[in-house]
Amino acid sequence: MTAILTERRGAVAILTINRPETLNALDVPALIEFEAAFAALEADAAVHVIVVTGAGDRAFVAGGDIADLDSRQGLPHYLEFAEVIHRVFARVENCDKPTIGAVNGWALGGGTELVLALDLRIAADSARLGLPEITLGLFPGAGGTQRIVRQLPLCRAKEIMFTGEHITAQEAAAIGLVNRGVPKADVLSTALALAEKIAEKSPLVLKLLKRTLRYGADMPQAAALAFEQAMIGLVLDSHDAHEGCRAFIEKRKPQFKGN
Repeated sequence: MTAILTERRGAVAILTINRPETLNALDVPALIEFEAAFAALEADAAVHVIVVTGAGDRAFVAGGDIADLDSRQGLPHYLEFAEVIHRVFARVENCDKPTIGAVNGWALGGGTELVLALDLRIAADSARLGLPEITLGLFPGAGGTQRIVRQLPLCRAKEIMFTGEHITAQEAAAIGLVNRGVPKADVLSTALALAEKIAEKSPLVLKLLKRTLRYGADMPQAAALAFEQAMIGLVLDSHDAHEGCRAFIEKRKPQFKGN
C-alpha cells in the first residue's frame, strides 16, 4: 500500500498519510515517501496551499511504533529515525506555501509534533492531541519540545509534556494549539474551504509574508521590524501588489499572477 496519497483540487493539494492499519504512524519509509510527495507539491507552481490529513476515521497520526522505539539505542536512533523526522518536519514548517492540518482523529506524539509544524490546524471535535512520551520514560523528540514552547504559554506547554495527558480538540482550540474544532464529518471540508480562501491570494505575497513571520520570529524586535520594512518593499515591487490596489480602486476582484 502506498503510504502517502496526493490529490489536487484546483490550487489546493491534499496530502494524505495512508497507513490506517497502524493509525497512520510515521516510520522511516513513510517519512521518506512523505518528504518526496511534499517536495513535489512545493515545487508545483499551480499548488498554492497544501492540506495534510490522515487516512481512515480514527487517526491523523497516532504516534510512533513503541516496539520499534524499544528496539533502538541512542546513536542509531539519532542518526536514522530522528535525523529523518526532524528534516521532514522542518521542511513542512519552512515551506513557503501555507499548510493546513485536517486533524481527523488521534494526533499523539509525532502526530502533535506534525501539527505544530503546520501553519493552520482544523481538528475534529472527537480528536485527541497530546505529547504522551513521558509516560513511556521518553520526551518529545521530533521537534515538539521546541515548537510547543514557542506557540503556547510556557506553563501550559510544560503541563502537556510533564503529564502526557491527552487534550480534546476544544481544549486545543482554547489554548491555540489548533484554530478550531469542528464536527468530524466537516474536518476536511472546513480545511479545504479555508485553503481555497487562502489560495485566492497572491502566492508570491504569501511566500514573502511567511518568510517575514518565520525569520522575524527569531530576531530581536528592532531587527524584525527592519526586516519587515525591507520585505514589504520587495512586495511593492511585485505585479500582484499593484494589481490588488488597482482592483480595490476599480471595485473588482484582483487577478493575482504570483509575480
